[in-house]
Amino acid sequence: MAGRLYGIGVGPGDPELITLKALRILQSVPVLAYQSAEEHSSVARAVIAPHLAGNQIEVGFHFPRAQNPELAKPLYDQAIAPITEYLEQGLDVAVICMGDPMFYGSFMYLFTRLSDRFHTEIVPGISSPMASAAALGVPLSYRNDIFSVLSATLPIEVLETQLLNADAAAIIKLSKHFHKVRSLLEKLNLLDHAQYIERATMSDQKIIAIADVDAESVPYFSLILVPTKIQF
Repeated sequence: MAGRLYGIGVGPGDPELITLKALRILQSVPVLAYQSAEEHSSVARAVIAPHLAGNQIEVGFHFPRAQNPELAKPLYDQAIAPITEYLEQGLDVAVICMGDPMFYGSFMYLFTRLSDRFHTEIVPGISSPMASAAALGVPLSYRNDIFSVLSATLPIEVLETQLLNADAAAIIKLSKHFHKVRSLLEKLNLLDHAQYIERATMSDQKIIAIADVDAESVPYFSLILVPTKIQF
């Protein structure tokens, strides 16, 4: 019998913000797997470290960045080959993912490749926009407001259109695109209303006025919230 595949959301960074179900599975499965950037340790693995007994098989994998999805397919298939082998041996595998597995999560690439072959269960996690709103103490949206999640990597004209059409927004994947986003917020008279946070809920969380952010040192785990202007 083949093993079961789990996609486990471990939340935004605080080890206490994982669900009871995620904790139960993480502590019971024989194999843990996690994605990490090349030559970097896994942030998701660090989040759950306090909960682990240290007696499980661990599999680290890396998805290389590729602009062409077709060219990336064989590389992704190769990266998850060890996970496939454990599942074929009948061992359950929990793949841990920052935030939520199905919200910009690396687990989605495993899901599309393996869910038709192995029984798969998704355990949702707290996503960074929700955690950031809590950390900043700002209501994101009310009643019929339109809330958008936008990638800073989008062309500036697309970002502008989407920001104009939304009542509230979270702008993610800032990093080297921060300067572009800040300039656009200034153009749309949203700069004073928007709020910046990096590494939300982590021990080194920072909330900085957007005007004071060093555009050259914006980390991957950062975002800008543009909450609704309506108050009730």
